[in-house]
Amino acid sequence: LSHPPQSLHLLAPVWKGGTRGIRGLSRVLAPEGNQKGRSLLQFLADRFYDVEALRDYLLRKQVLKVNQKNRPYNYIKQRYGPYVAGAYFILKQGGAVRFQGKEWIRPNQRGHFSLDFLKLQAVPVEAVDASGCAINYQGLDSLLPLKELQSLWLQRCPHVDDWCLSRLHPLASSLQELSLAGCPRVSERGLACLHHLW
Repeated sequence: LSHPPQSLHLLAPVWKGGTRGIRGLSRVLAPEGNQKGRSLLQFLADRFYDVEALRDYLLRKQVLKVNQKNRPYNYIKQRYGPYVAGAYFILKQGGAVRFQGKEWIRPNQRGHFSLDFLKLQAVPVEAVDASGCAINYQGLDSLLPLKELQSLWLQRCPHVDDWCLSRLHPLASSLQELSLAGCPRVSERGLACLHHLW
């Protein structure tokens, strides 16, 4: 006797304090993954509806996490002003900032940083290094008020795209250096819209 075919039922992953497993799985299931991962995903999705639901769940969770990281810190902006709020946003992302006439401020390896910069409310931010950060279109709201910003490094930012570049025009009067090396979502169209910066 042959047994009737059984369907595969996958449950949503349960968080156990770490993200290594989910991050690794989302990399395989993400559309921009390698060819072998896409082929495996397509094979499984053709046969099991639950795999597609798991993929959608993980992608939604990933997008939600990026959006949460890019939320504005309105309380800090109201209390300390746009320079401190922009610096706090970048430092929370894991980037670095330099206030005019000051040394670079960076988070340590655990992501912690000194809050001494809260006293620099009247000192403009002149450089931001957001290389490798999860900054996106929404997150630029925290940087656009930095009218004296001279250098902006967005190298290897996976969520910076052509739409983000189109928002940089308020910085045209001060921005002297912009680095976009390694941003996978930036195309020639996005680079063409930078003409308004020079």
